[in-house]
Amino acid sequence: MPGGSKRWKVVLGALLIQLCLGAIYAWSVFTPGLKAAGWSNARTQVVFSVGLAMFAIVMVLAGRKLNDWGPQRLAFTGGITLGIGYVIAGLGGGTTFWTVLLGVGLVGGAGIGLAYVVPIAVGMRWFPDRKGMITGVAVAGFGFGAMGWVKLAGSWGGLIDSIGLDGTFVAYGIAFAILIVIGSMWMKMPPAGWLPDGFTPPQTIGSGVEDFTPREMLRTPQFHLISLTFLVSAGAGLMAIGLMKLYPPGALVDNGISAGAADAIAGTAMAVFFSLANGIGRLAWGILGDKLGRKRSVVTMAASQGLFLLLFTSMAGNEYTLYLFATLIGFNFGGNFALFPALTADEFGNGAVGNNYPWVFLSYGAGGIIFPIFGGWLGDVGNFPLAFTIAGVLCIVGAAAAFLVFPPHHDEATRPFSVHGFLHNAHLWEKEGSPAT
Repeated sequence: MPGGSKRWKVVLGALLIQLCLGAIYAWSVFTPGLKAAGWSNARTQVVFSVGLAMFAIVMVLAGRKLNDWGPQRLAFTGGITLGIGYVIAGLGGGTTFWTVLLGVGLVGGAGIGLAYVVPIAVGMRWFPDRKGMITGVAVAGFGFGAMGWVKLAGSWGGLIDSIGLDGTFVAYGIAFAILIVIGSMWMKMPPAGWLPDGFTPPQTIGSGVEDFTPREMLRTPQFHLISLTFLVSAGAGLMAIGLMKLYPPGALVDNGISAGAADAIAGTAMAVFFSLANGIGRLAWGILGDKLGRKRSVVTMAASQGLFLLLFTSMAGNEYTLYLFATLIGFNFGGNFALFPALTADEFGNGAVGNNYPWVFLSYGAGGIIFPIFGGWLGDVGNFPLAFTIAGVLCIVGAAAAFLVFPPHHDEATRPFSVHGFLHNAHLWEKEGSPAT
């Protein structure tokens, strides 16, 4: 059919947009300069947490506006908003807490939330035959973008050293706005009824053919099971990001490594091994989800993440096992962002994913607040290992919740939940459903 070649331009646009939206994970490159300017650790984490919360909350609004505004306008608005946020932080001096909180946390987080859902929703409409792959490609840009912006500001480009925090904020704001506006040019939905050549969509339940409205989705137990798994799996990964530079140095010093070397090793574990694996995991888990099935992949990812977190505290004191487990945890963390959008599409409809996934993504925002703060509190009382142990157990609980997910029927959204009804629909899925879920 006409338009098949256009879908690969969507991939380019998605990558440009997501490379910039990954700026939220580049926040750590600014924190040493802010602390040198008198900021407390708590203030640096407040900006990060506010950015994550705004990201998740505004994404719900973006999902509701996707059809009204259109994907191009929504991505354009998100890019301009993100750019303005960073420029505000820079023009305010770069080290003024309230200006940075406003610019990077509130305005910047809102810009990310406005644009994030666009490449996912548009990509799935152009690639109904490869939902996991296209989602993985898009969100891999988000993961790799974070590392690129960190290195550009630090060791590669030396922007902070040469133009200061304020200049770097302004430069990044301008770059984000330009690149996202360019990427938004390709964010167009395919013509109605368009399908890739040779592709016939499956008609079984759990294949994304039955669209649910957000109201209908919210009344299903499947939504809450998926959200629980996403909350603990993503939240545990976010906690690991926050603690990776705080916990391992002490464990390494206890094993006879000097303090300076320990800090460098922990920094490498986070900035190189975790970050690279995070980006690779987004692409790899997206492709695995297409091959193995989304549900099976989510269960495997969450369960293995739980195991890695439980083992992490016994591995963090050795340089090479620290690198290994930082890689494994980062790889699984990245998988969340490829698998959960595609699972949402499978369960609640390909055509409705732009409206529905933001509601699932709220659990990521909650996890981004609960887990890092909880982990930091346990660290303050000297019990980092307990934080990783609890997170590991909760990931295994999340895997069990994902195992219980079966494609819903519309009648589940119009009547009260009952265990009997849920088990009945699970039985129907086993008889009629697609193993691709």
